[in-house]
Amino acid sequence: MPEIPPDREDTPIGRAAEAAVGVRGRAGPPWPRPPRCRILTIANQKGGVGKTTTAVNLAASLAQHGSRVLVIDLDPQGNASTALDVAHHSGLSSVYDVLVEDRPLAEIVRPVGEMPGLFCAPATIDLAGAEIELVPMVARELRLAKALRAFDTSELDYVFVDCPPSLGLLTVNALVAAEEVLLPIQCEYYALEGVQQLLNTAELIRDNFNPGLHISAVLLTMYDGRTRLAADVAEDVRAHFGASVLRTIIPRSVRVSEAPSRGQSVIAYDPGSSGAIAYTEAARELAVQPARTRPGALSGAGPRVRAPGPREWPVPRSRRGTK
Repeated sequence: MPEIPPDREDTPIGRAAEAAVGVRGRAGPPWPRPPRCRILTIANQKGGVGKTTTAVNLAASLAQHGSRVLVIDLDPQGNASTALDVAHHSGLSSVYDVLVEDRPLAEIVRPVGEMPGLFCAPATIDLAGAEIELVPMVARELRLAKALRAFDTSELDYVFVDCPPSLGLLTVNALVAAEEVLLPIQCEYYALEGVQQLLNTAELIRDNFNPGLHISAVLLTMYDGRTRLAADVAEDVRAHFGASVLRTIIPRSVRVSEAPSRGQSVIAYDPGSSGAIAYTEAARELAVQPARTRPGALSGAGPRVRAPGPREWPVPRSRRGTK
């Protein structure tokens, strides 16, 4: 009796290959596209929580699945520009010229090579001085919003604004310009402490400049399944933010850390890695979100998230009962 060959897909290699094909957008039904361009600010004033990594990889994944996405790099370090392999050395036209010199945004936007549908407005080190130069300007909080209004977004599905790790004028401009905030939270205790200040700032901006601003998604990043603390923080964040927290959790991944050194997103660098698969699933959640969890958001009636008081953040269970 001839031996029946095993199903090639039912092996670790087969499953990894199938996942990689899905990450590259070559399998499964197409993702829904929003009825109009969604503008999301990715913010958290704590550094190292995965803001840039999230902006770059969500954008790359959405572009792989047929969306047209613009990443605005608002961080003077220019890490998003580096990860997308877009030139951003001093002297080149950049977001600085848009904010300070009133240059049209369309003049600095550049396509990302080998990633159709993905574009980047790069940041240079000149942007570090913009915080000071914006201070005496009239309507300094509205500079990015004004530039985006003058920019034709009709051909775009998403705009992601990558913020610096601060709550200065650059981040304020990003919050005024966006309808939605995507909040990445690292699965560690200290990551919770800075969220309160961001929520307070977002509430002030909603009341004074941008009534449509709301927290549309919270993404848990750098999850280490070996630690009890990570699980406790994830549970506490879900308890506080409820349905705004994406089901997908981004694990710690060596490939995610390596990809920017090659001028690539992890989606392009290693589509079969755990980080690429997780970011692809998070991007899919974001793509289907408008029909499921954003009632009234297009009219500016998105859900209001109240900032917690000084003592309201839950203490992860692994720290409870300790002195």
